[in-house]
Amino acid sequence: MTGLLVDVLETAREQVLERGVGLTEEQALQCLQLPDDRLPDLLQLAHEVRMKHCGPEVEVEGIISLKTGGCPEDCHFCSQSGLFPSPVRAAWLDIPSLVKAAVETAATGATEFCIVAAVRGPDPKLMAQVRAGVAAIREAVDIHVACSLGMLSQDQVDDLTAMGVHRYNHNLETARSHFPNVVTTHTWEERFETLRMVREAGMEVCCGGILGMGETLEQRAEFAAQLAALEPDEVPLNFLNPRPGTPFGDLPVMEANDALKAIAVFRLALPRTILRFAGGREITLGDLAKDGMLGGINAVIVGNYLTTLGRPATEDLDMLRDLKMPLKGLSQTL
Repeated sequence: MTGLLVDVLETAREQVLERGVGLTEEQALQCLQLPDDRLPDLLQLAHEVRMKHCGPEVEVEGIISLKTGGCPEDCHFCSQSGLFPSPVRAAWLDIPSLVKAAVETAATGATEFCIVAAVRGPDPKLMAQVRAGVAAIREAVDIHVACSLGMLSQDQVDDLTAMGVHRYNHNLETARSHFPNVVTTHTWEERFETLRMVREAGMEVCCGGILGMGETLEQRAEFAAQLAALEPDEVPLNFLNPRPGTPFGDLPVMEANDALKAIAVFRLALPRTILRFAGGREITLGDLAKDGMLGGINAVIVGNYLTTLGRPATEDLDMLRDLKMPLKGLSQTL
């Protein structure tokens, strides 16, 4: 068995590193099943793939919640659902506060600022807030504006494109086969349809999910392959941070070695994609975050997340300096 597993790394070196062809679902599973003593080899290969196909630069992003809590959906990991006894109250952020957050984010060296709302999809009030917010941010500071507003109609996709929104985030969250165990108020296919419209409209597609939600290794490999088939511009990798009052509140935190294997495998499945460290990395990896950065990650969210605390931006920036990873500059796509 060990010989077979070593062979998959040799195959991956030729296939992914040399030819730029991502792992298949079966190959991804074999890599996820590697024994822990093979983890350094897996991480090293993923780092080489990242350096060759993406380069050394790291994209930094900040996120902020425009509308927090009170969501009608039942995503089992999320304390913003209005269906669970979670300690997150509904609240709106005003435009001056939104602009202030964008300016502070840009000051860290970040090139992306994502406006997030806890909704099934945006209503006219939210779209008006976003329109005003995007305009005010673009007038105040030079930063790409992304949005994550749930499922969209074609008219809303067209509206966001006209506003100049650079990238749209809508996570598939988990493998298609596991999705009904995570969300029951909408389907994987509904999420996929929003992503299809976003891509066709010309916005960049940001789509990832959360690992450690009770999925099997087979489903983790399935998810990596499904994301690769989508060909997103960016994949944010979150690790479950169990929130009190949610159906997943009592799930265990993912083991650090399993998280590192997943990071490397997602890089090998998506050799040219922006792979972003997102929520849960602090409690899952702790001081091993550097190993993740050296295992295929080439983007980070700095500061706090939507309902959980992250690390101070200065700590992540210091880590990147220590690793001699330069920050990606603002591209001229807008």
